[in-house]
Amino acid sequence: MAAPSGTGPTAGEYIVHHLTFLQNKQPSNVVDFSVFNYDSLFWSILLGVVTCLLLWKAARKATPGVPGRFQAAVEILVEMVDSQARGIVHNANSRKFVAPMALTVFVWIFLMNAMDLLPVDLIPYIWERIYGAAGGDPHHAYMRVVPTADLSITMGLSLGVLLVCLFYNIKIKGAGGWVHELFTAPFGSHPLLWPFNFLMQIIEFVAKTVSHGMRLFGNMYAGELIFLLIAMMGGAFALTGTGIGLAIGHVIAGFVWAAFHLIIITLQAFVFMMLTLVYIGQAHDAH
Repeated sequence: MAAPSGTGPTAGEYIVHHLTFLQNKQPSNVVDFSVFNYDSLFWSILLGVVTCLLLWKAARKATPGVPGRFQAAVEILVEMVDSQARGIVHNANSRKFVAPMALTVFVWIFLMNAMDLLPVDLIPYIWERIYGAAGGDPHHAYMRVVPTADLSITMGLSLGVLLVCLFYNIKIKGAGGWVHELFTAPFGSHPLLWPFNFLMQIIEFVAKTVSHGMRLFGNMYAGELIFLLIAMMGGAFALTGTGIGLAIGHVIAGFVWAAFHLIIITLQAFVFMMLTLVYIGQAHDAH
């Protein structure tokens, strides 16, 4: 973040700057669907393309015999996802689409989460120079690089899973069968229970979708914020006992948190993938 000559941003200004999106306009309400976070869209689309290229390359270069390290890693991942899909989605025909989708979701979310491991000022600094060279105000050169720390991205992913679940509800049970289930489960088929059944079904769909997206967002947002706090420790370096101590603490805390966060980003990708399989598997179950 650029600052007036001879001064630097305060801790609050530094964090606010790093947590501000590159948007087409300021939101007018808490929920404003006319606002687009260009940075989140750019990085999520770019990493989605990278995911497809990696999986395409693995499939294209797959050979019999002793595999290379890259092929072996992908094969282990494919076998893991396929075994989970077999245990949850029992329809073999559905698994032809669901298993590859789950694999793509896992790799894509892992790559988006992994953007959190880059130095927090690296890409924002590069963007600040580009933005300033293009005639913009460097003070307003915002760039967030972790798409999964953006609620609109994680909720978009969970809404996508919801649409897939609705598709399989209709495909497996038929439109009439699914509508019948909406009004007769979980309390029974008595007409007086229809409103309560329908309300419970809608609450279930909404709760699963919201929790699916919020879980990923909350974990990644918290991780991003901790990296910013650690970065400020390094920014407090000075030739004093306190300054040197903070700089050393910055290195140690950064290394420890990055190592721990590597587990978190993998676990969150796995959890999102597993919940995707579970929700789609539930769409195949009749009540």
